[in-house]
Amino acid sequence: MTDPVYNVLFLCTGNSARSIIAESILNKDGRGRFRAFSAGSHPKGAVNPLALKVLESYGYPTEGARSKDWDEFADASALKMDFVFTVCDNAAGEVCPHWPGQPMTAHWGIEDPAAVEGTDLEKERAFV
Repeated sequence: MTDPVYNVLFLCTGNSARSIIAESILNKDGRGRFRAFSAGSHPKGAVNPLALKVLESYGYPTEGARSKDWDEFADASALKMDFVFTVCDNAAGEVCPHWPGQPMTAHWGIEDPAAVEGTDLEKERAFV
């Protein structure tokens, strides 16, 4: 008997950094056990270039990474999620859509690396 593969959705407001990073890391490190996705309540429409740079530098996948609306995962025809995590306080405080299948939900607050100001090195360090 094979172990189940769990679907995990990471949510943030802009879906440009934290949720994208979480999706990529879990897809690599959890391969065979987890399948990760990400979305935002108000997606920015583009992934932060520093998120992509840092992921690639650590060997994490970035192919197909895109900023998308959480509605893609909320309708009845959407892939059933087993877990839904909000990774920013704004998304945690918003009224989320109804997720098909009643997944387990939790908040895992992570500071926004895209909000860091300073030199390019300081900004990149925030993403690391």
